[in-house]
Amino acid sequence: MANNWSLCSGCDNSQLTKPSAVWCSECDESLCTDCNKYHRVSKGTNNHATISIGVYEKIQTEVLRIAQVCKKHNGKYELFCRKHDCPCCKYCLKYHKDCKGITDINEVIQNVKTSNAFYEIEQSLMEAVLNIKGIRTNREDNLTSLANKKREIEEKIKETRAKINNYLDILQYELMNELMATEQEESSKIREVLTILRQKEQKIAKYQTNVAYIKQYASEMQIFLSMKHIEKDMAFEEKFIQSLIESDTTDQVNISCRINESLQEIAAIVEKFGDINVSSDPCDLAIQKRKDRQAQIMLALPTRTIDNLTLTLQKRINTGLSEVRGCSMLPDGRMVFSCYHQNKVKVLNSDRSTYFEMNKIGYTFDVVFIGNDSIAVTSAESDQINIINFKKHNLEKSIKVNPGNYGIVYKDGNLIYCSRNKGLKMISLSKVTIAKDVYHRELPPSAYVTAFADKLFFTNGNKNSVTCCDYHGNTLWSFRNTSVLRDPLGISADNYGNVFVVGYSSKNVVVISPNGKRYRQLLSHADGLIMPTVLQYDQSTNTLIVATSIGDAFVYQVE
Repeated sequence: MANNWSLCSGCDNSQLTKPSAVWCSECDESLCTDCNKYHRVSKGTNNHATISIGVYEKIQTEVLRIAQVCKKHNGKYELFCRKHDCPCCKYCLKYHKDCKGITDINEVIQNVKTSNAFYEIEQSLMEAVLNIKGIRTNREDNLTSLANKKREIEEKIKETRAKINNYLDILQYELMNELMATEQEESSKIREVLTILRQKEQKIAKYQTNVAYIKQYASEMQIFLSMKHIEKDMAFEEKFIQSLIESDTTDQVNISCRINESLQEIAAIVEKFGDINVSSDPCDLAIQKRKDRQAQIMLALPTRTIDNLTLTLQKRINTGLSEVRGCSMLPDGRMVFSCYHQNKVKVLNSDRSTYFEMNKIGYTFDVVFIGNDSIAVTSAESDQINIINFKKHNLEKSIKVNPGNYGIVYKDGNLIYCSRNKGLKMISLSKVTIAKDVYHRELPPSAYVTAFADKLFFTNGNKNSVTCCDYHGNTLWSFRNTSVLRDPLGISADNYGNVFVVGYSSKNVVVISPNGKRYRQLLSHADGLIMPTVLQYDQSTNTLIVATSIGDAFVYQVE
């Protein structure tokens, strides 16, 4: 690897200094524009793939550190030892004399981007992201639930305190009323006695006045008779006074209050208002482990075969479109549909409401999600594939292709589409150039394609067939059975390579085993499939969308 990849390595060897334009990973050198011209026509390097320095600069450091030269012998890796699972230079052969399976490294790395091993790495990375996202969502939900629970407990504490306060207020009110009534009753009794005593005082005072007048002015007879009369009255009053003394009328009346001991002991008995407890429930978050799943598949029967597939209808959607020819599930749960008759693309929210639609982009046929909030839409007999950003609600760009492009699938940064009379074509989204031939045989209009691992699957309505091929166009198998599948259109694959196909004339959905030898009908006209056209299996959620020509769409959970 050049010490300074920003400068041309070839010119540096000639004591010249020129800025580099491209990087060759096979030569492990940076090249300027002039050196790159010779590099591309030289017999030894004309098949080397180069990348621009701008792209190379963005590659992560860990990848750049991968050496292509043997550290022991400083020779370029040319061989691969399958026994020791390591690359070798020609000088390493003396250490691998007894090793079987020494292979030219070019044979090992051929088609590595489309190999199962590379696919498994991609899937493992995807699953790791999904697992982290799931755990993060789980923890964020837990934070929210804790905050909500805190508010609930606060309300419960306040409510309990309010109930206690209200109850004590009632008890206090009743006791105060009882105190008032008792005091008023006893005071009333005393006031009655006081009233009688005042009357008696007035009467005796009158007698005293009369006695003084009699003594001064009355005769002896009059005094004698008056004394007898007063004696009788005084005897009565003295008797009354004696009765007051002897009765409880003159008892000292007191009132007191005995507070309920339970209330007085609250402070001693109730030391705390309550307790805050922490408990935890086992996490029911399902972590996806592709390697574990693969190990189970190797040790036992596959966890999901076409025989144990079950479909549960989640919802039925009226898309408001006619001649639906494309559908796709977006990562945020939204769904996108393309309409051939109305030349319209519509994105629906999970609650069936319209999020976005676009109808001024020309002809539309199939649709596929390509990441970065974008979708790719084919245009049937037109000569372009449109890229739409559904978050920004705009047409990002149009890719020029051959007229007649129908079904489409996105795989590893590439769009693979059915080109009428041209077969399967593949074009890179990172560097849009002339489309590469994948399967160079004529396909009819309305052909669809899907991908799984290093295989492609496509439909042919004219032949009532489903074909599986590799990325070199080699046919691996072909399925044709008109008793179960007629006019196959939309096609998609699950995480196990099972292939789901729509039968337009047979009005059904059929699943085909990964080797193409077995099949099973999953849905039929009895399930409401009227002129079904297209489907899509979302591998991240195990959800299957089936759309019809009349605008109905069905969403199934697959287990």
